[in-house]
Amino acid sequence: MKLVDQQIRMIIACLMLFGLWAFPALSGAQPRMVPATFSQLAQQAKPGVVNIQTVKTIQGGGRVFRHFFGSPFGNQPGLEDFFSPFGRMPRNRTESSLGSGFIIDKAGYIVTNNHVIKDADQVKVILHDDQEYDARIIGVDPVTDLALIKIDAKNLKPLTFGSSKDAQVGSWVVAIGSPFGLEQTVTAGIVSAKGRIIGSGPYDDFIQTDASINPGNSGGPLLNMDGEVVGINTAIIKSGQGIGFAIPSDLATSIIDQLKDSKRVSRGWLGVSIQDVSREMSEYYNLEPGEGVYVAKAYEDNPAYEAGIRQGDVIISVMGEKINSSRDLTLTIAGLKVGSKADIEVIRQGKNKTFTVKLGERPDSLENSQFGEERNRFDDLGFMFKTLDEELADQLGYPSSIKGLVVTRIDPGSQAAMSGVRVGDLLVEINHKKITGISDYTRVMRKIEKGETAHMLFRRGNSQIFVVRFKK
Repeated sequence: MKLVDQQIRMIIACLMLFGLWAFPALSGAQPRMVPATFSQLAQQAKPGVVNIQTVKTIQGGGRVFRHFFGSPFGNQPGLEDFFSPFGRMPRNRTESSLGSGFIIDKAGYIVTNNHVIKDADQVKVILHDDQEYDARIIGVDPVTDLALIKIDAKNLKPLTFGSSKDAQVGSWVVAIGSPFGLEQTVTAGIVSAKGRIIGSGPYDDFIQTDASINPGNSGGPLLNMDGEVVGINTAIIKSGQGIGFAIPSDLATSIIDQLKDSKRVSRGWLGVSIQDVSREMSEYYNLEPGEGVYVAKAYEDNPAYEAGIRQGDVIISVMGEKINSSRDLTLTIAGLKVGSKADIEVIRQGKNKTFTVKLGERPDSLENSQFGEERNRFDDLGFMFKTLDEELADQLGYPSSIKGLVVTRIDPGSQAAMSGVRVGDLLVEINHKKITGISDYTRVMRKIEKGETAHMLFRRGNSQIFVVRFKK
């Protein structure tokens, strides 16, 4: 009898174990998390993944070509044929590259990386059944490395987006793409980490995965076990093993929608210089460790300042969402619609205050800026600017009533370097449009078409005014 009881208990235990295994919802495990479904997922998703081939023209034959085949005596007539093993030196050459992408709707829109199609003269899309189509570029967002292209084709099988927020660390994911030009390659792995910052820009928020990603995978989808796109494969660590990065779908979808609707991306803008709250500052302001973002400066005539936010405020939430770092604030504000109103809660002198801010548009030139109104990279003309403030005006001897952009650096060999403009000169107008800050400069220059002339009015010191013409 005792033996029979033991057998019954063993049978019940086995049934319970089998039941929990067979019905993962009862055990708390995620459904369809076993590798046996990889083949079904791949078969279902592969028709939505494409191979992208581009051709671009390299001016002057390229640096490598000139290095090996150029004349050691410079550009002297009659010497090109002698020193070039291919006869006369080519002025241009073409270069091909490969990448991946995925279809997002039956109208033919395809998502890929900006670096896959950047500066391309021709973009060709190859479907899973080897059909080839010429694609046109709809819009790009270099800051997040996303691009939207389109083909005219029928019977397409698009992929659907899932939420990257729901992709848990340790969950299975599948990457499909064309590594090294090997089309429709399927690799599997897990989500290794989330929220990775790799130094590519102000909106770094990558999914890290150990699913094998190699050159050529760029722009391809990272799929969950439901076949939904939770990431766009974008970057790898050189010489890294099992370390790849994907743009989260939750970040990408809003950008893709904007590219589809208006062919460009606009982001919310406060107009503040911010920094993370240190441990000492947390104690001083009586904050929880890691809570809030310190406003180092609120720029006049910008949305935050006009709403009442000032230097010394600590921003702790936006629209009820907690803010724990500068990155949190940057991502949150950038994700809000330009012109919308955002309730921003701050701590000022130990008291909580809420301000309603009508968001402006973040100027493109500030995307990589450390401070709110400073351009920290050369523009297409070769200038680097900083908005004139009281401190800078005192240093350079400009009256405090004057507004404009101070030239802080000039790129050697650029149009700017050959124009006679000097560091310290103040840009006040472009084509009779007042320039009071970087946002003005970006807006005016964006309206000037390639090949047109920009007439720039500069001031040097308190008396000298001069105009310089630039061909865009």
